[in-house]
Amino acid sequence: MAALLAYGLWGFLPIYFILVRGTAPEEVLMHRILWSVPVGVVIIHMRKQWGDVYRAFTTPRTLLTLTVTAALIAFNWFTYIAAVQDGRVFETSLAYYINPLFSVMAGVFLLKEQLRRKQKVAVGLAAIGVSALVIYGGAVPVSGMVLATTFTLYSLLRKQADVGAMPGLFVETLIMTPFAMAFLGWLIMTTDTGIASGDPRLIALLIFAGPATIIPLLFFAISARLLALGTLGFLQFLGPTIQFFVGVADGEPFTLAHQICFSFIWAAAGLFAWDAWRHRGTS
Repeated sequence: MAALLAYGLWGFLPIYFILVRGTAPEEVLMHRILWSVPVGVVIIHMRKQWGDVYRAFTTPRTLLTLTVTAALIAFNWFTYIAAVQDGRVFETSLAYYINPLFSVMAGVFLLKEQLRRKQKVAVGLAAIGVSALVIYGGAVPVSGMVLATTFTLYSLLRKQADVGAMPGLFVETLIMTPFAMAFLGWLIMTTDTGIASGDPRLIALLIFAGPATIIPLLFFAISARLLALGTLGFLQFLGPTIQFFVGVADGEPFTLAHQICFSFIWAAAGLFAWDAWRHRGTS
């Protein structure tokens, strides 16, 4: 249930960024960082993880790693927000379909891991799908590639940090907070911002960026402790599938090039998920 809630909430997340479409993506990013902190404080206190936070701050290697991952996740978040607000939800969906495949390829090239036969076929199918979109559709899914690449690098580095998912994200947001406060202050003084608009609905939505960011991660952290990685690998495709249908509901054109691309991507995702499910006991 925790895993379904996590991936389900991540799947519906584009709706939130569609609702704040009139606000500049850089401002939305600042609110996402800043309002994650008080929500994080409550959850860290409830889960009694202050010791983990303290160890992260007092261990130089962990703190350095989290500083780098903070920069990566901030860039990832900005790219995601900008893509959704620009009406490219299909591209974000594509990114999180291929992200698991990027992760296994990173394991091959960086960690010298071996791919199983079905994983090799899945990677090949995904490559054909993306190539079809580039060649036939004449569009390089830059945001999708950036999202998949940055999140893969983020995940690899976070594995090197001896800190849990929730305390780690809390430390990352604390690291980013001074920069976010300064940048948001500059935006308020120099441009028309959502937070200074006086619109109660918009202000409430911007504050909600914190819970929208932290709560899915809390459910994911719970599920990661209880489920085999293979099971999580099977379930993770729920998020981009929901995102895809959000893009449909948002009226994004599903061109022939998209149809060809997603046909291969869905075949790759299905094969990858099936392989993950079959090997869930050994993951």
